[in-house]
Amino acid sequence: TKELPVQGFRFYLDDTEKMLGGGERVLGMDRRGHSFPLYNRAHYGYTTQSDQMNFSIPAVMSSNKYIVLFDNSAKGYMDIAKKEKNILEFSAVAGRMSYIVFSADTYPQLLNNYVDVTGKQPLPPRWSLGNYASRFGYRTEAEVRATVDKFIDLDFPLDALILDLYWFGKDIKGHMGNLAWDKNAFPEPEKMISDIKDKGVNTILITEPFILSTSSKWQDAVDNRALATDEHGKAKQFDFYFGNTGLVDVFNNKGQQWFNDIYQKLYQQGVTGWWGDLGEPEVHPSDTLHTLSDGSVVNADAIHNVYGHQWAKMVFDNQVSMNPDQRPFILMRSGFAGSQRYGMIPWTGDVSRSWGGLKPQVELSLQMSLLGMAYTHSDLGGFAGGEQFDQEMYIRWLQYGIFQPIYRPHGQDNIAPEAVFHDKRTQDILREYIKLRYKLLPYNYTLAYQNSTTGMPLMRPLFFEDDTNSLLIDNASSYLWGDAFLVTPVVSPNVTSVEVNLPAGVWFDYFTSENKSTKKYEGNQTINLPTSLETLPVLVRAGAFIPMIDDIQSTQDYDA
Repeated sequence: TKELPVQGFRFYLDDTEKMLGGGERVLGMDRRGHSFPLYNRAHYGYTTQSDQMNFSIPAVMSSNKYIVLFDNSAKGYMDIAKKEKNILEFSAVAGRMSYIVFSADTYPQLLNNYVDVTGKQPLPPRWSLGNYASRFGYRTEAEVRATVDKFIDLDFPLDALILDLYWFGKDIKGHMGNLAWDKNAFPEPEKMISDIKDKGVNTILITEPFILSTSSKWQDAVDNRALATDEHGKAKQFDFYFGNTGLVDVFNNKGQQWFNDIYQKLYQQGVTGWWGDLGEPEVHPSDTLHTLSDGSVVNADAIHNVYGHQWAKMVFDNQVSMNPDQRPFILMRSGFAGSQRYGMIPWTGDVSRSWGGLKPQVELSLQMSLLGMAYTHSDLGGFAGGEQFDQEMYIRWLQYGIFQPIYRPHGQDNIAPEAVFHDKRTQDILREYIKLRYKLLPYNYTLAYQNSTTGMPLMRPLFFEDDTNSLLIDNASSYLWGDAFLVTPVVSPNVTSVEVNLPAGVWFDYFTSENKSTKKYEGNQTINLPTSLETLPVLVRAGAFIPMIDDIQSTQDYDA
């Protein structure tokens, strides 16, 4: 394909301003001095450094309280005063050359201005704030039923079970695109879905936009002109990890209608939520051609970064048309500025199952939340690799998960991602945390409401507390969960205390044991907060009101 000329914008920066943004990267909170691609691409097994991941956002937030959004979907680059002193540069190989500037007197107001233009996140379904059973993956209907029963028998609350790619084929490779139940493994899927729903558990299915030429739907997709094309107008085929494939063209009406028909059939069978995976798209040859709604044809590089965004829009609009009274649940790992308005719930990709994978998770969620994607969360416990179960690391990750937007342990199944399949001590510690997650439903639901009306994140950076102290911008070791909780996850082994920078006010140790008086701390100082494997370092603001409920098995039992 012809190399397109690079075009873009350059802006002058002050000597002292700090710059956040760019979406999912592991670079530290202040991204000044970095240069990175604007091209959504998975980074399998990442740990403490990554300049390119699943979800780029071509925008920056300055410590001078403005946001610049480069409104361009093409393959591009961002340079934040690395190549040239005090110069911020956006560039792209195609697309329109436009940018939007937002400003305000405070960071929360700045974010509110940003979502007023890019869109507000709709309230997610209440059950989405509960606990998920998920792994790569459940292979049979019998395993699904047994897993749900094990959660209930061991007194673990549960609201959803996620089926990975084995629902449509017995092997990892060769079946993607079938998008229909493998009846050998799942003989009665509708009854299974109905039966676990009666126990309070919703079913979420994975779907991918890749249709393998070996799949049962290949010819149907070709005949219906649902796939992106090559220069001759034929379905574009290419090879990737899962096999030889085409890609659904979610930009054109034929692709959308074909894909939506599949979602409608699954919805009628009782599926409650959708997991869209590989939506960068994971492989997207530059010479792939997409047809836009106005009939114009563009190549992959011109619209790569909005593929996941457009897919989410399609699923969201289709879900709302099928049932306007049901809030959509859309879990996706790739999108664009504004994807929050389609209810997208992003996660931080295929993170390493290690302490190194846990360390950057606060940074990733905060950075995404500052640009509208407030439900960004991680595969709790880690996804990729791991030779043997690391009890301490697993417990620390799932403890942290209580105070982040979505509570979804997930990983490759050589080590169980679910607490119910581990030893009694692990179960006993984490049962109390997962029950706490449910007790906090009224508080957490309030955070979701605030986000849906103002853009205020559920996870909030410390610099929101004192915007005169630019040093706080660099702090990704602690964060605020709503207004009341100050959380410092433990991200290293054998830790007996953590350093916490306290904001102004008075703070109390949240997890004080029953036979001890609650420890009180004056704000505006740095303290060392003791911790044990049973306790996550969490402080609560003096005077805070935290509405809570009694134990429930699922949000289906919630009585407002």
